[in-house]
Amino acid sequence: MNSKIHILGATGSGTSTLGNALAQVLPHTHLDTDDYFWVTKFTEQRPVSERREMLRNDLSRYEKWILSGAVAGWGDCFRPCFDLVIFLWIPSEVRLARLQQREVERYGNEALAGGSRYEESQAFLEWASLYDHAGMEVRSKTLHEQWLVELSCPILRIEGDYSIEERVARVKEYLNTNEPN
Repeated sequence: MNSKIHILGATGSGTSTLGNALAQVLPHTHLDTDDYFWVTKFTEQRPVSERREMLRNDLSRYEKWILSGAVAGWGDCFRPCFDLVIFLWIPSEVRLARLQQREVERYGNEALAGGSRYEESQAFLEWASLYDHAGMEVRSKTLHEQWLVELSCPILRIEGDYSIEERVARVKEYLNTNEPN
């Protein structure tokens, strides 16, 4: 039980960060959906059938794993694989500030006004800002909530601006309370 964990939430909510941190304290291998979704990170998407096959192969390779990122839509076939799903949500203003900072860290001045990646960066931030109020047509809280309803495994919700240490502690407490003896 709880050997196959999926963490999802909005872009910038900390799914990858939590996955990495949990893999440091649990006997689980961390996998990230970005590694399956993108051929060239953030520019060229991998075909759906190819990403599904790659993910299926990796999930079958490990007994205990943590998959961070969203598979809603393209990876619905993996729903039965999960023993536990962790849903992360943080206030939009906190998440968007993180994403803005990450864009500058990733691309430097090129992400700022006048830079060669400025328009691309602004389009990404605009897309990310839709999460909390958009409908099912984009990656949104509405889409994720609907996806969660269709799961047969337990869901641990961590909603709020918590530190990574607080999130890890919440997950470990949940696992300790809900693991069979």
